[in-house]
Amino acid sequence: MIRMAETSDAAEIARIYAPIVSDTVISFEATPPTPAEMEQRVASTLGYAPWLVCLRDGRVAGYAYASRHNERAAYQWSANVSVYIDARDRRHGVGRALYTSLLSLLRLQGFHAAHGGITLPNAASVGLHEALGFRPVARYPKVGFKFGAWHDVGWWQLELRERVGAPAPLLSPAELARHPGSSAALVSGAALLRF
Repeated sequence: MIRMAETSDAAEIARIYAPIVSDTVISFEATPPTPAEMEQRVASTLGYAPWLVCLRDGRVAGYAYASRHNERAAYQWSANVSVYIDARDRRHGVGRALYTSLLSLLRLQGFHAAHGGITLPNAASVGLHEALGFRPVARYPKVGFKFGAWHDVGWWQLELRERVGAPAPLLSPAELARHPGSSAALVSGAALLRF
């Protein structure tokens, strides 16, 4: 099942994210956020864009969310997207399922482009993004220093809708929740799960 995250999911989300921060360069954070910090992040994000969780046997198996690409007003129709999967649930289509639902919801909300930043090398993440239609658009060489080394970050972009003329205002999260396509977007992703 894929659904909108709730602040009560924060401890499970923090549990999934902690080893990504402490053991890898996938995230450039240095200290894993506490459940309380993650609760604030979830609440803040849900005031702007979707944050989704995938449930398996009553626990969070993975999550995906969208965030602002940049604070400046002209960027408001572009979002950054991220997905993280519990180590036990990788290779079951969870990332693809979450992103499929998230990208559908972003289209409904009125976003025009989604962007994914990937610390390189990361063949699994690059493969997932490109399988979903993202295309490489930039590479920042040696932009982050972690674990005693400099790391490149690549950026991939997916056009969610044609960018011609003035865009319509984005739907608020409350308007998105009432949109008739929201439930179908969540179901479309869940159909891809291979548990």
